[in-house]
Amino acid sequence: MADGVEKVRIDTAGALRDAAITALLAFGLFLPLIGFQTVTNIRNELVLTTRWPLLFSIVAIVGVARLAYSFFFAPWLAQRRLRPVAVTPPAWRGFVGKWFVPFAIGFVIVYPAIVIASLGFGGALKWVDNFGIQILIYVMLGWGLNIVVGLAGLLDLGYVAFYAVGAYAYALLAKEFGFSFWILLPLAGVMSSFWGILLGFPVLRLRGDYLAIVTLAFGEIIRIVLVNWVDLTNGYAGISGIPRPSFFGIPFNADDDGFAATFGLAFSPIYRTIFLYYLILALAFLTAFVTVRLRRLPVGRAWEALREDEIACRSLGINTTNTKLTAFGMGAMFAGFAGSFFAARQGFISPESFTFLESATILSIVVLGGMGSQIGVAIAAIVMIGGTEIMRELDFLKQIFGESFDPTQYRMLLFGFAMVIIMVLRPRGLVSTRDPSVFLKERKAISADLVKEGHG
Repeated sequence: MADGVEKVRIDTAGALRDAAITALLAFGLFLPLIGFQTVTNIRNELVLTTRWPLLFSIVAIVGVARLAYSFFFAPWLAQRRLRPVAVTPPAWRGFVGKWFVPFAIGFVIVYPAIVIASLGFGGALKWVDNFGIQILIYVMLGWGLNIVVGLAGLLDLGYVAFYAVGAYAYALLAKEFGFSFWILLPLAGVMSSFWGILLGFPVLRLRGDYLAIVTLAFGEIIRIVLVNWVDLTNGYAGISGIPRPSFFGIPFNADDDGFAATFGLAFSPIYRTIFLYYLILALAFLTAFVTVRLRRLPVGRAWEALREDEIACRSLGINTTNTKLTAFGMGAMFAGFAGSFFAARQGFISPESFTFLESATILSIVVLGGMGSQIGVAIAAIVMIGGTEIMRELDFLKQIFGESFDPTQYRMLLFGFAMVIIMVLRPRGLVSTRDPSVFLKERKAISADLVKEGHG
């Protein structure tokens, strides 16, 4: 006994047995995926080769991880469940909660300057583009989907469809009619919102798994239309040469009227990248600001009521039809904004950029971050997308596993492993505490212990 809590005993034999079974299952699973590899020899023949060192290394890692879980994490989790719930949160948590958001906002604002000061103009390009812009796109998409899933409780597996509508709307209108980015940005959002409302009508009476299946089908229908409507979308070949946004009419090129020449600077592609970074940062801030404001309005409280209990929501006189449509429309609008920015940033789009995997990634970010939590979604996007990008920098692993080893091929494996860890340790997401949308006299955060599974 320690502090009134009985110490959890460890079953050593059971732990070893579980580790051996887990390693055996991993060997059977990874044998066809990793153990064997097809390569083309000098005679252009397909030859089957083996990668036994890599296979046994991964199996050993899985077995050791399972053993560590049984000896350390499982007892810790059991001991944690036996502890009495703390009445007051620790002081460090209050300090972090007070200063984390201002620090995070200040950091993302000065991030390009920090990277340039550390790595110079040449080395900063990759870090601002691949990490800054790429992560912010998914942060914005996560916040948009958070309206549908986190606030309204509507499981949407076809969110990438609205992302695609925004991208193709910008690409087609910019190329065919020559409209500027600043005109097409709100227009793409409006068109995506229209498709969100259009999707909302057929699914008004659906919920749960049935709603997920219909939204998944909608996302696939949009992708198939993009593939087969060749006259409009150019099919799998995609759309190239998409006009890029300018800085108040000043293009980012090496001409005499370009951005660098206008301001007397040496030409560098970093200027366009920094401009795009602050553009997507402003769009992400706009998404967060609108979402927070909407939560405090009657429509936001109606979303949360719909999420908790649709029958009780109807009994209170709330129009669930309009509530669902507004959730789908608002979430789709922000996806359209992100899609138009994506098309402008890439200069090329194709249906391969809008597969179900994108919807699954965005939904995973919302779930892992904590449904309904803006901060949690942002943290999850940084961890998941930033972690994927960091794997591109792990070339030193080739010295361990061989020159044919590509770390990026295992990003989804780590993605799934991270999901399992989060679901075990924090089933409600990284940020499980919630601030109420409205409060009486005094604002009080809702403890994670009151919103855990089975308690609300």
